[in-house]
Amino acid sequence: MRIFCTILGLVVVLLQYRVWVSDHGVREVSRLSAAVDAQAVANSEQRERNRQLVAEVNDLKVGLTALEERARSELGMVGSSETFYQVVTAATPAPAAPATGITARAR
Repeated sequence: MRIFCTILGLVVVLLQYRVWVSDHGVREVSRLSAAVDAQAVANSEQRERNRQLVAEVNDLKVGLTALEERARSELGMVGSSETFYQVVTAATPAPAAPATGITARAR
């Protein structure tokens, strides 16, 4: 009976080692769970980005206002009934060099 209890105790210890220390144990499950959570966050961010891109594509295909806005900002286009005014500011003069220059003399 004593041998049976010793063998049973050894089996329990080996099984506990496999659960807590081995490559497929609790630590690996915890690491994989954290990786799944991180991937779920990344997926939700990408899903939101894709939704915004689909809305922008649909707006560009259907609506003229988005197309006009894009043409104005990126291409500098002006409407046919609009007048374009360009304001040019006077160039500021470069600062003059100091009147008394300090030079170092080698002795």
